[in-house]
Formats: sequence, C-alpha cells, structure tokens
Amino acid sequence: MDSTQTGGLSGAPLFENSTRVLALLAQQLDGRVPLVGVGGISSAAQAYSKIKAGASAVQLYTAMVYGGIGLAAEIARGLDHLLALDGFNNVAQAVGIEKDLYQ
Repeated sequence: MDSTQTGGLSGAPLFENSTRVLALLAQQLDGRVPLVGVGGISSAAQAYSKIKAGASAVQLYTAMVYGGIGLAAEIARGLDHLLALDGFNNVAQAVGIEKDLYQ
C-alpha cells in the first residue's frame, strides 16, 4: 500500500492485510463475535479464504462494480463447490479452520 496517495484504498490491495487482521481477531475472539470478511473479495476462492480465516460472512463491494450483481451468485456456487471438496456441508463448519495460519 502507498501511504502517500490521496483517497482511500479498496479491493485487491487490501486482501492479504485484511485477511491477516481477520484471522488475528478470530483467534482473540474465539467465536464469541461473528466476523465479516472484507477487502478484495472477487472470487469464491477469496471468499473461502476469509471464511477459513474466521469470517462467518463476507462483503463484496469493489468487485461488484466490475463483476455486476451476478458475481454474488457465482461466488455462492463456487463456495458450495469448495466446501464440498473439503467435506463440509455448510459455511459454519469451515469458519476459522485456518485462523492459526496467520500468526
């Protein structure tokens, strides 16, 4: 990230840092508070990374500008596939399974 730029950042530049912060919060809160994964989510794989880091929900924002309203359905279908590959029946089973990878 460039601290000299004017205006805010959104989208892809935020993905890694926001996922790391999410995982740290998930470790500290240990499931007591639902967390929303934000920052650079534009695919099912990225949404799944946020979930595995500790998010029980994800927010799409910048990607919707480029991907349109259909992006949400596309990500939901992709999440179903990724969850099934890992043997999960629903998102709740995957929440936080990799939060310790971000220490």
